[in-house]
Amino acid sequence: MTHYLLRRLLLVIPTLLIMLTAVFVLVRLVPGDTASVILGDQASAASLAALRARLGLDQPIYVQYLTFVGKVLTGDLGQSLSTGRSVISEVLQVLPSTIQLTVAAIAIGLFLGLPLGIVAALNRNGWIDYASRVVSLVGLSFPAFVSGILMLIVFAIQLGWFPVLGNTSGSGDLVDGLRALVLPALNLGIIMTAYVARVTRAAMLGVLTEDYIRTARAKGVRPRQLVMTHALRNSLIPIITVVGLYFGTLIGNSVLTEIIFNRPGLGKLIIGALNARDYTLLQGLMIIFAVCVIIVNTLTDLAYGLVDPRVEYT
Repeated sequence: MTHYLLRRLLLVIPTLLIMLTAVFVLVRLVPGDTASVILGDQASAASLAALRARLGLDQPIYVQYLTFVGKVLTGDLGQSLSTGRSVISEVLQVLPSTIQLTVAAIAIGLFLGLPLGIVAALNRNGWIDYASRVVSLVGLSFPAFVSGILMLIVFAIQLGWFPVLGNTSGSGDLVDGLRALVLPALNLGIIMTAYVARVTRAAMLGVLTEDYIRTARAKGVRPRQLVMTHALRNSLIPIITVVGLYFGTLIGNSVLTEIIFNRPGLGKLIIGALNARDYTLLQGLMIIFAVCVIIVNTLTDLAYGLVDPRVEYT
């Protein structure tokens, strides 16, 4: 286990370098001149040149790249061009809200998707199975921004069960915060429920036909124990894989969801950075996104051995 963990950590290094290179290139492909956006269209050529020199934009591209990588490796993501604050402080101010939304969506997806997939597998080709597949298909077909708008119209505007806007008051009231979290988390959780249910059904169908399941059933093992202990545990690896892979998609969808529900989070920060052509803030946000995905993928690999002792870290 220790050797495998060290190997995984060593593989993170080239992955981070590739990611940093991609971030550096993509940010500079965004149209528009940073100095012109900051100073305005009426700025003089001398002012624009002075600002480009202060930001290092007049340097050759390879010098800018080496400077960028060197600062990131030392933990310096730079300062926001629009606010003057450090990128780390800007991100840390809103990151808890996005993490809260992502974790809540994952919890909803597992809480609804696992039972739905298990029941569908146990009733293969029955009406419950067909109904679960229809529900999963609907969940996969609706984009996050479409389902989010529909939820706002129905549950917030017409029924008035939940607030229209996110919890932006800063009151810190727990009840208000939970009420504001329900619709955004449910919006993302339904999509994840569809993924988890389909994968759980497929994995359970494969396990339920194994010889050791038939043997356990012949020995008189109770149905609940047979399903939860023998079948589900041996179906967890593909489920864990889907959760790990979907984490990156979930963060991306959370950006749109935060904008729709007017929640504080990385979504508004990204839109503001794009509008202000704040390339240092964009770089920092993309790096943090990528690091989160790398960490989750590493934890996913390590979780395989925890749920299935047959997995050997060689």
